[in-house]
Amino acid sequence: MKHLPWRLRTERRPSPQAKNTRHGPVFTQEPSDSIFPLRSEDNKVFINCKAKGNPVPHYKWKVDGRYIDMDLNYNLVEGNLLINNPHATHHGGVYQCIATNVFGTIISREAKVQFAYLQNFSRKPRNTVSVREGQAVVLLCGPPPHNGEIKYSWVFNGRPSFLLQDTRRFVSQRTGNLYIAKVEASDVGNYTCVVRNMMTNATVYSSPTPVVLRRDAVMGEYEPKIEVQFSETLHVTKGSSVKLECFALGNPVPSITWRRTDGNPLPGKMKINHSNGVLEIPYFRPEDAGVYECVAENSRGKNVAKGQLIFQSMITHNWVQTLKDAHMAIEANLQWECRASGKPKPVYRWLKNGEPLVLEDRILVEGGRLAVSRINLLDSGMYQCLAENEHGAIYASAELKVVGKHVWRTLVWSVCSVLGGEVIMECRPHASPRASISWRRGGEFLKDSTRWTIMEDGTLRISNISESDGGRYTCVARNPFGTSSSTGTLVVKEPTKITVPPLSVDATVGESIVLPCEVCGDSSLDPTFKWFFNGKLIDFNRQDHFEMIGGSAGDLMVRNIQLKHSGKYVCMVHTVVDSVSAAAHLIVRGPPGAPEGLIVGEITDSTAQLSWESGPDNHSPVTTYSIQARTPFSIGWQAVRTVPDSVPGQMFHATVIELNPWVDYEFRVVASNNVGVGEPSMQSKQIRTKAAVPDVAPGNVSGGGGRRGELVIQWEPIPEELQSGEEFGYVVAFRPLGTSTWKQTVLASPDASRYTFRNDSIPPLSQFEVKVGVYNNEGEGPSSHVVVVYSAEEEPSEPPSRVWTRTLSASEIEVYWEPITQTASSWKIIGYEVLCWEEGMQESDAEMVRVTDPAALLSGLKGSTVYLISVRAQNSAGAGPSSPAVNVTTKKPPPSQPPGNIEWNLTNSKIFLSWEHVKAMGNESEVTGYKVLYRQNWLGKTSVVETNRTSMELQVPSGEDYLIEIKALSDGGDGSSSGPIRIPKMSSLNSKGHFSSAPCNICAVMFFILSKLTL
Repeated sequence: MKHLPWRLRTERRPSPQAKNTRHGPVFTQEPSDSIFPLRSEDNKVFINCKAKGNPVPHYKWKVDGRYIDMDLNYNLVEGNLLINNPHATHHGGVYQCIATNVFGTIISREAKVQFAYLQNFSRKPRNTVSVREGQAVVLLCGPPPHNGEIKYSWVFNGRPSFLLQDTRRFVSQRTGNLYIAKVEASDVGNYTCVVRNMMTNATVYSSPTPVVLRRDAVMGEYEPKIEVQFSETLHVTKGSSVKLECFALGNPVPSITWRRTDGNPLPGKMKINHSNGVLEIPYFRPEDAGVYECVAENSRGKNVAKGQLIFQSMITHNWVQTLKDAHMAIEANLQWECRASGKPKPVYRWLKNGEPLVLEDRILVEGGRLAVSRINLLDSGMYQCLAENEHGAIYASAELKVVGKHVWRTLVWSVCSVLGGEVIMECRPHASPRASISWRRGGEFLKDSTRWTIMEDGTLRISNISESDGGRYTCVARNPFGTSSSTGTLVVKEPTKITVPPLSVDATVGESIVLPCEVCGDSSLDPTFKWFFNGKLIDFNRQDHFEMIGGSAGDLMVRNIQLKHSGKYVCMVHTVVDSVSAAAHLIVRGPPGAPEGLIVGEITDSTAQLSWESGPDNHSPVTTYSIQARTPFSIGWQAVRTVPDSVPGQMFHATVIELNPWVDYEFRVVASNNVGVGEPSMQSKQIRTKAAVPDVAPGNVSGGGGRRGELVIQWEPIPEELQSGEEFGYVVAFRPLGTSTWKQTVLASPDASRYTFRNDSIPPLSQFEVKVGVYNNEGEGPSSHVVVVYSAEEEPSEPPSRVWTRTLSASEIEVYWEPITQTASSWKIIGYEVLCWEEGMQESDAEMVRVTDPAALLSGLKGSTVYLISVRAQNSAGAGPSSPAVNVTTKKPPPSQPPGNIEWNLTNSKIFLSWEHVKAMGNESEVTGYKVLYRQNWLGKTSVVETNRTSMELQVPSGEDYLIEIKALSDGGDGSSSGPIRIPKMSSLNSKGHFSSAPCNICAVMFFILSKLTL
């Protein structure tokens, strides 16, 4: 008798021989697009690939379509590809893994492999940037060649910390450039661009870019110019983060604001940093799409940049229908179809054993459909369908086995079922041509009955199982090549029952509950518990709120319950023979949801009627509603008074009272229940209350000062939100103390806070009664309380006396005088003006210094020059007469020659310095000594030591770099500096150096360091 190849399948348990079934390769792990850092610790890169198959597959790899020869750089580790000492140029590319066994070959998806690196900047010096004060400047970074994400920063004057960004300075992470909106004198210095590779952590520094200030002019004011802006159209995928950069140049420094053109508020999750220069929207959703505007504005004008963010739901493509392995008889017809979704629509290709499928009369391909007629043994192999578009390709694989005449051994199997249940025993031999099937129990062949059914495909179905149905069953298959059989055993078990099911329960947000699920059943069966929430299986590894507890039971704990946890929970218990389930509902009570449909009705000058609809109460009735309002003048949302004072939860309207006239308001409603306060409603459309006569008088009315014959009146202006209407202004009234007639004037400016009445006949320090009122186009409002204000005093009539001077150096003079004593006169001295001009010039060309004490220091003067000095007193009315001019001559200038031929010797923690004596020229002050300044590095605190010799010994801590300068001292001040001398730190070494100063403004510096080991 000849045996047939065949397979027996049951619904309950797979055949033990299935694990040993011989089959073609199937990928379990494929390579994926990757970026690897160069120069990692082990300098090796793994690209993963793994396939299952019987027999075990062997592997090959391709890069950019070429097969890889395994050498010193490439090695196979099982199926994975190991790259030793990778190089960005030689080893970057598109990789594919090929898996092969006796049944055929499959190829993996393509994986783009790149390497992150960052090269050094060019050492070429950068050009000096010359700019006027008030002008804008852009410093270019020009990053070196790199790959992988990088971050840009800038360093100013070699400081250890990065340059801080603010409204005036901005570093673009798109270009790397530094943008300074308005240059100030403090910006002069050296700027260094710093680039960091975020994957390799490598950091490189550019050559410094010097910035100097031009003195020929100062830049005037001009409107903003947006220099950094985002794309006009940007496609953003779901869940990604998008950053928009915007920065403007201008004088004054522009302010940056963001808004949406559709009027909707910016997303609450939005982040704005770098003083509004970067807008970041994380976790992009469809509602975040729209047109965004960046507005740059200063006092000279404004400019706008805009761009549209478009939500893109799908970039990649996925299988809608894939392939299944086919075991078919000779001369049968094969039909396979694969379908994928994607934008743009994918196109299809077919492969056989890793190579393009060769078409012939029997083999037809139409898109994702493959038809092979009258198959034969040569058609066996591994087939792959490729769906590809501009975003890449995906692969579906299947094996075709063509079954002919084979000899198979008899199979033995076993299956379990429960009392009252149903069992299906499949009998599917691998037979060509198709075999006829019969069943027997023991030695008796079975026929169809009410509980026994042999189906057309040979499957045996037994329903309403009883204990007597247990026993041995045999499937017999016959075709012209012979007969084969398979025998197995049916074991009948007790059914599983849920004894403690979960019960429906109510809970409050933040609580934790336990839903029980306990079972009993056949002791030989090991139950498995699964929980479903609203039809979806709960993954306990990815859910923080759910936990399975209870040991042998399957109890479910729900921790820190949220509103989203309301719904249906199902406990599903599985054994190898049956499944049972029980369900319960969880109702979560929480704070109410946001009210809806807020409408503003009738509006007066101080009230507004609101109505709304209730939102979800989240299973706890709303108890009260509260109203909040926002104006352009308020800080955020503020609670407002209403009628009724407390709005009950059953009422959906209220009147807001005590509003300010002629003010724009937005409103929102907040619901509360016994659980807590809910989310606010959407804000209402902005409305404006009606105008009314102003009811607030100016405060802090005062005055005084000014010039002779003036009455100055001041007050605190009324804020815009209290002006109550258009054409707001002030009515200023005043009269001499003791008179009855008011003199009035009208100021039509709402911002006015000062009025000056001038009449030369007004005596100094005369008393006036003053009041200030308000008005708008609705009428005149109240006036302030009457206050007494003094008119201006007269200028001083006397000059200061006994003016004398003292020359300090070539550039400084001290001036002293006798202060004017306060007598019964009508003026009060508030300060002095010191005038200084060169002999031969006019007093009108004098430089002036204002002081409050009877002494002044004049600096920045020329050496060996005669100056004239005069002093005059000042009060609130102005300056008095000048004192007679005093002659004074500055000292000779200090030596212009710096100390030269400086030598230093560093031993342990001592520095020995020596230099040549500086000889003053005939028109210079004689040298009286020397000043030595030293500090650690560029940022350390400077220490100063003076000496009358040409050498010095300094005691300093070891292990630090030092910068030293030497200057000559004279009666005319400090002489020229030697320039900074850098003495590098030396550990356990004696060091010497020589520094020569050239007799010019720009000096060349050379170091000679001679080192030897200290024994």
